[in-house]
Amino acid sequence: MKPITALVTTALVLAASSPARAQAPVTPANDAPNPYRTIEGWAKMPGGRTWGSTSAVAIDRDGVSIWVAERCGANSCVGSTLDPVLKFDSTGTLVRSFGTGMILFPHGIDVDPEGNVWVTDCACIGAAAADSTRGHQVFKFSPTGTLLLTLGTAGGAREPGYFYQPNDVLVTSNGDIYVAEGHASREGANARILKFTRDGTLVASWGNRGTGHGEFDQPHALAMDTRGRLFVGDRSNNRIQILDQGGRFIAEWKQFSRPSGLFIDRNDVLYVADSESGSVARNRPEWKRGIRIGNATNGTLTAFIPDPADSATTGTSAAEGVAADARGHIYGAEVGPRALKKYVKR
Repeated sequence: MKPITALVTTALVLAASSPARAQAPVTPANDAPNPYRTIEGWAKMPGGRTWGSTSAVAIDRDGVSIWVAERCGANSCVGSTLDPVLKFDSTGTLVRSFGTGMILFPHGIDVDPEGNVWVTDCACIGAAAADSTRGHQVFKFSPTGTLLLTLGTAGGAREPGYFYQPNDVLVTSNGDIYVAEGHASREGANARILKFTRDGTLVASWGNRGTGHGEFDQPHALAMDTRGRLFVGDRSNNRIQILDQGGRFIAEWKQFSRPSGLFIDRNDVLYVADSESGSVARNRPEWKRGIRIGNATNGTLTAFIPDPADSATTGTSAAEGVAADARGHIYGAEVGPRALKKYVKR
């Protein structure tokens, strides 16, 4: 199966008079209200098991259960006998787990309309990156943990193959599959989006490393709004890029800062996890880390849950992955603190 490479061209560049259009640099958005309170320790691990790093959280098809792919009590599942894929019910009780020995470094997760669970294995850091025979794949599991489909070459493959460091996966209502590829932020690293049919056939790929429209530097997260627009968390470019489903550029938004995680609910509320602004991303000291909440239709910012960590923290903190259930409760998956936090309205 050979990829069909399609470079994105800028099909539409809109004037900057609207927040939904291409923008000049914006003033740091740190002062939106925080109407949420934090619930720590909500999800209960079994038998003395402790949380590992996690950037992958998604909502089950029932709207209230939570799926997490965590790194086996550490920052990698290499050599672990633990299940990395976990399902918690609405009370935080673990009801299912699977995936032992299959995933080196779970990074992104999605639940498709049929309830299947998709996980990306980035294999991008530490011992996971050192294993050249495994990782760099996307796995589709049934809700009970049966492996249904695997995308990518074990051990990784660069273009024209795939994948090398896949970050996130998104499955649409008609079964199309989008994968964001390229965790490394360096010259020569992959930075693109790939599109597959429901059976895993690659039909298009677009993007390369850069700062222009349709170019990426660490495309770290994916989401889709109710209009079918694809949102890409273009993390090292400190922006969200909005594309159509053919990869054509629509707009860029910078008011949500440095996006590590994205989620859009059925009401087009946009949740953006920023785990690297401030002292972590040294070129962005004026922005605070946390979860920014806004409107996916027009880009307005309505709320901000700030990172409780000290502003001098130099490692990733706050949520890197984010999701919101049908009740509007927010879940933040944290790499540095190794936790899953829940946020509810005050």
